[in-house]
Formats: sequence, structure tokens, C-alpha cells
Amino acid sequence: MRYFLELAYNGKNYHGWQVQPDVISVQEEINKALSIVLQTTVNIVGAGRTDTGVHASQMFAHFDIDREIEENYVFKFNSILPKDIVIYKIILVEDEAHARFDALSRSYQYNIWLGRNPFTLESSWQIHSQKFNVDLMNEAAKILLEYEDFESFSKVKTEVYTFNCTITEAVFKENGNEITFQISANRFLRNMVRAIVGTLLEVGQGKISIDDFRKIIESKNRGNAGLSVPAKGLFLTKVAYTYIKD
Repeated sequence: MRYFLELAYNGKNYHGWQVQPDVISVQEEINKALSIVLQTTVNIVGAGRTDTGVHASQMFAHFDIDREIEENYVFKFNSILPKDIVIYKIILVEDEAHARFDALSRSYQYNIWLGRNPFTLESSWQIHSQKFNVDLMNEAAKILLEYEDFESFSKVKTEVYTFNCTITEAVFKENGNEITFQISANRFLRNMVRAIVGTLLEVGQGKISIDDFRKIIESKNRGNAGLSVPAKGLFLTKVAYTYIKD
């Protein structure tokens, strides 16, 4: 029987989602908790991979087991998991359902706080004494929807079969001292969102023009794009499937 888990985590203490040798990961902690409770070895498959320090307010993963699992196992799993990882739901799905390959889209949000705020230190990038033209950044962000190849915003040393992604949303929202960037696509490259945000902030500061931003995309050269903003401001916020309703 195949089950999906809907979960969330604070990525501060983890070297990303994926199991890696000699470092702690979110996937490893969930594998351990499920294996203890279910008294059998469990290896979950996630909807994607978040990098070191990146958070998720919604993530899905699947695993297989040869018996039925009751809803009260949510409580049992959470009683063993670290407090910065939480499982919200267990969902019985078809045997061929796949958390990674069946995902229709993924959405991320990047949080920026202009000034100092002790309550958002771990969930946003705090920028002091700088101002940004958000309207200009949104004008540049719209250009992303015109392209498919985003090699300019990908980590250089990464094993992917294609740099193509279909972006369906890319928008900044401003609320007082808070600026958030929301982006959705069918898939993302490693470090892609953080590199896009870093480059768009340069547009907002007047360091590069909107035309420069377009040329950066077309160059397919990571060296031409802006800095990769800190991981702590980035959240995976939604993973969409045809068979899982909001």
C-alpha cells in the first residue's frame, strides 16, 4: 500500500531534504521516525529537494508498506520526530502515485524584511539601509514567464538533463517593511529561486536594467546573474497534484 505524507519543516538545523553521508537531513529524520513506529525499514520519496537551511510550509512524500495505517499514526510519528518537523496528514493513494513525478507544480516564497525584526530573524533575509523599486522588480519578473531555459540561475555543478522550466507566476508583494517574492513552476533547478531573487534585487536597486535582466537569462551563464540570497528566507509553500485537493 502506498501512502502520501503532507508535512512541513524548519530547515535551519538540516543539510537540506535529501539523505547525505555524515550530515543530518529532513528525509533521514522522517525515515527514522517512521521506521521506529512502523517497526520496519521505511524510505520515503519526497516531492523535491530543498537545499541546506531552506524551509517548507508544505511538502509531500510517499512510502510503501504492506498494511493499513490509521489516521492516529500522525500523532505517533510526530511524537518521535524532532519538533522542527511535523506531519499533518497521511493519505492513502494508488500504488503508482509518485510524490516527485506526479507533482504538477511547486511554489516557493522568499521573505525579505527591510530593517531589523527579532521575530523574523530565522524566516527572512533582513536588509538594512537599502530601498528597492518593487514596481521595477515586478516588471522584470514578468520576463521570466517568456523563457524556458534558466541555466543562468542554476548551480554550475549540477546533474540535470535539462535547464528548462515552465514558470507560471513570479511576483513581488510589499507590505510595510516586508517584501515577499512568490514563484510557481513545474520544476526548479538547484539554487534557482535564490539566484533569481538576488538578480531581481539588483534591478530594484538600479544596478542593472530590465534589458540587462533579459540578457542575463539569454546568456545561460550563471556568472552573469546576481548573488544567491540567504537560504533562511526561502520556503517551499505548495506542491500541487491532481488527486490531492487543498
